[in-house]
Amino acid sequence: MDVIEKNKLRMSELAADNPQLAEQVDALDWNELKTAVDECIFNKEETGLPETYGPASYFPLQPENSEQEVLFAEAVEHGEGIVRAGKTAAFTVAGGQGTRLGYDGPKGTLGVSPVKGKPLFQLFAEQILGISEKYEVVIPWYVMCSPLNLEATVSHFEEREFYGLGKDNLKFFAQGVMPATDFEGNLLLANKDSLALSPNGHGGSLKALIDSGSVADMAERGIEHVSYFQVDNPLVSVINPLLIGLHDLQRSDMSSRSLTKTGPFEKLGNFVSVGDRVAIIEYSDLPEEKALEKDEAGRIKYRAGSPAIHVLRRDFIEQFASGEIKLPYHRAEKKVACLNEAGETEAPEEPNAVKFETFVFDALPLAKNPLILEADRLEEFSPVKNRTGVDSLESSQADQVKRAKRWLANAGHAVKEDTIVEICPRAFPSDKDLLGANLEKYDLEADSIYLG
Repeated sequence: MDVIEKNKLRMSELAADNPQLAEQVDALDWNELKTAVDECIFNKEETGLPETYGPASYFPLQPENSEQEVLFAEAVEHGEGIVRAGKTAAFTVAGGQGTRLGYDGPKGTLGVSPVKGKPLFQLFAEQILGISEKYEVVIPWYVMCSPLNLEATVSHFEEREFYGLGKDNLKFFAQGVMPATDFEGNLLLANKDSLALSPNGHGGSLKALIDSGSVADMAERGIEHVSYFQVDNPLVSVINPLLIGLHDLQRSDMSSRSLTKTGPFEKLGNFVSVGDRVAIIEYSDLPEEKALEKDEAGRIKYRAGSPAIHVLRRDFIEQFASGEIKLPYHRAEKKVACLNEAGETEAPEEPNAVKFETFVFDALPLAKNPLILEADRLEEFSPVKNRTGVDSLESSQADQVKRAKRWLANAGHAVKEDTIVEICPRAFPSDKDLLGANLEKYDLEADSIYLG
């Protein structure tokens, strides 16, 4: 009898007189669990690294030759046409809590803007509204929460009347979960009434889009391209015409933004080429000697890091529903509180469990014609991850102010050095929308300026 059959028998016995546990056991996808256990426990490899790989090529931030200039101009126009035709949707992965920031609530509800203290969700909503109004189109927004913060997230939007987007143009759903096992594949119980469950990784977002009916909803709306981003980055360009245009012109299944890493060991996934495919190697998995390699110009070779910003074709996501393609599971050894043999919940001091996770970037090697477009870190990336220091609320607000001042300066408006500036994404979705704008009603000499 294999471990899955043993688990079925054991769970059947434990759940016989326990309706709460029985409900969880009945909901288990045993075939999926078998796949995860086989991949991560019985057939696990010491390293998931490809045998041979090199740094991935990417489109630079600025065109490097006349051919790229023509392509970028064509891509912007083409991308704007796709947006105007109502073929794009926004998709936010928003399962995180604000715990690490000392905030009790879904991370998306955390106030982050420098003047008004707007929550992350509001900044994204206003950007979507601004782009929708600019192109006279409805852009639906799909938000994946965790099972723990789904209710609080929906309540947040209800209390704010969905930020004017319209209830029908927003869809909320929970990320899937997977049961944890011990190192032999035996299911663990969190307590007598519950399996030890945990989120199935950000790769679960694709499955959740399918299982929630979101992909079917997209098909009904005529959505062809899905703009994927994480909830913690207030500077993200939620719908980027250049990226969408390149993505479609190159017939890419999945396209990604990249950042030039600040150093060889920055905690960003590394874009690599494996044959004619693109993949991402986690920063913790890239060998040190590879991370330190430099090119002829003295730059680190593996300098393209992933900020987890992608565009995916809807029909590519649908291939996961049909089983044509599948994300691999990754093994994460964690400390999981669970019932011991005495029937008591025990918190281990060392890792005792395997959690099964999938990563969305593992879709890249499965994608046809994947492309990478460099992003300007100063313009598009300043996440709120930590309470202090790098990638903190303080650093992100400072970056938001710096960007707002740059936008004003580029539009010919100077402000005082110590002025705090915030620009409403609905009024001015991009820096180009400020060019030629009449700002007479604003006091640009003030210590605090809000343009909106």
